[in-house]
Amino acid sequence: MTTTIGVLALQGDVREHRAALESAGARTTAVRRPEELAALDGLVLPGGESTTIDKLLHVFELAAPLRDRIAAGLPVYGSCAGMILLADRILDGTADQRTLGGLDVTVRRNAFGRQVDSFETDLAFDGIRSAPTPHAVPSVHAVFIRAPWVEDTGPQVRVLARIPAAGTPGIPEAAAGRIVAVQQGSLLATSFHPEISGDARVHELFVKIAKG
Repeated sequence: MTTTIGVLALQGDVREHRAALESAGARTTAVRRPEELAALDGLVLPGGESTTIDKLLHVFELAAPLRDRIAAGLPVYGSCAGMILLADRILDGTADQRTLGGLDVTVRRNAFGRQVDSFETDLAFDGIRSAPTPHAVPSVHAVFIRAPWVEDTGPQVRVLARIPAAGTPGIPEAAAGRIVAVQQGSLLATSFHPEISGDARVHELFVKIAKG
């Protein structure tokens, strides 16, 4: 049976996520209405501006149904702003900012700085297949754009990736060692944007999670 994964299509890299998911073997659909949630085996929350997406979720009457589906076990992957939306707790958010919740983490919004502070690096990533050879250390090339990081995690959260140690060329000193990818049951989140790197292995991992 084909796995159907929706991509929240209110803001962000919708087309890029759909392409990555389809290359990983999933059927995809854009999600803008509550009734579209019923047919999904999983959902991607793309990057963008987390406060704007929060407001749009309420305008499109998706916030409450999504919270209910997440609480009922719908597999969800959030990248960048999507990580913030899945977090139970936010630091440096706006006074009225709300999340969908479900992921027992504290996330710091815009932790890596402004747009001009965007950077790229290679990360060791637990849970994905190695590439290009089966004996290589699994790693991904990660693109960070006004990204959050995870300040702390609950006991059920598995840390999948961290920023390399201090002294690594191109890595901001304050970012060294920070958590940037996590999984809790059927919920997956990354601070970075794998959909724009041309590497679909994070999406392959999510498709595997969605298949159960």
